[in-house]
Amino acid sequence: MNTHEGVSANTARRMVAMSAVVCTLLGTPAAIAAQSVQYRSPAGIAFRSQPDTGAIARAEAQLAAEPMNVQRYIALGIAQSGARQFREAIATFTRGLAIAPNDVMLYRWRGHRYLSVREFDKSLSDLQRGYALDSTNYGILFHLGVLHFSRGEFTEAARLFAKAQPRAPDAGELAGSTDWLWMSLARAGRLAEATALLARRPDSLQAPPGYAYAQRLKLYRGQLNPATLFTPADTADVQIATLSYGLGNWYLVRGDTANARAAFERAVKSGGWPGFGFIVSEAELVRLRK
Repeated sequence: MNTHEGVSANTARRMVAMSAVVCTLLGTPAAIAAQSVQYRSPAGIAFRSQPDTGAIARAEAQLAAEPMNVQRYIALGIAQSGARQFREAIATFTRGLAIAPNDVMLYRWRGHRYLSVREFDKSLSDLQRGYALDSTNYGILFHLGVLHFSRGEFTEAARLFAKAQPRAPDAGELAGSTDWLWMSLARAGRLAEATALLARRPDSLQAPPGYAYAQRLKLYRGQLNPATLFTPADTADVQIATLSYGLGNWYLVRGDTANARAAFERAVKSGGWPGFGFIVSEAELVRLRK
């Protein structure tokens, strides 16, 4: 319950407490009952949001104080996304678009979150609208690239990542766009270009320690191998999904379908369902069954 929607803070707290009591009486933990289903996999697994730890409530209060400030809608949607409340974030960005229908960042973020919940056509529509408004926006270019890659449209993905890469805002994004560009070129059958890309080392800026895309690039360059790609620190679900997908794609490029399939299966068993590695692994497993 949002306290700015006509309910006092004290009343809201009482209602939350009452909800917790009801959930306990029904044998349902309150934290679980408050988590909404965001995505249901082809295997029927329901993936849920996470509870707010305070960031969403703060962003909601700030938006309530400035309801015509587009940045407040973006901040709230990002906070919701941090708790994997992607459908709620989509609703927030939609509210923002009602007051700023040509804001490219709202399309960038809503398109990203439609991708997270596997509403691919809506994601494509938003990202294409954003591209029409600003064809140089890094987030638009990157996420359009991921979307086309997931659809097996590797040539178009390579074009988009090549355009995104020099616009990367930091070392982490530079490693990510280089990684996806290498994968796109390799899957498009342009291995010589992919190899030349790695040789140029465009990702030479220092990415954060343990950054999954930087680790995957080391695999492609032969600095790591499948046995050393994962470290003991790699326990987070999205990290496992990201590394597993990169390994699976590396195997696939090398013609090793069996090990590729095993890596993609590891990605989708990781629990890191919002990660692109998880999303694209789902698509790869469908393609491998054909």
